[in-house]
Amino acid sequence: MDKREYPEQYLRVRERYRSIIDNLERLGEELRRSGPIDKKTSHLIQLAASAAIQSEGATHSHARRALEAGATPDELRHAIILLISTVGFPRASAALSWVEDVIGKK
Repeated sequence: MDKREYPEQYLRVRERYRSIIDNLERLGEELRRSGPIDKKTSHLIQLAASAAIQSEGATHSHARRALEAGATPDELRHAIILLISTVGFPRASAALSWVEDVIGKK
């Protein structure tokens, strides 16, 4: 992802705490490589987790990254719809709106 696409807050934190963010990104890469789940599926899982904890920024990030890894807009939407019976309709609906923010930019 081009750095211009990162949220301003992320860029500010990255500038101030470069070493921490570098280590966090390396951890994420290592976690994805550590098992048999492919990159697209791992981002769909992280998308669902982000939605479940109501993190708009992480939902945007994993939606973008899942698309970059080959997921379709319908797969992103389905990952969120699957949460309705677990986290409830209001949370899933909010997360769908965040996913649509990203889909609308593509």
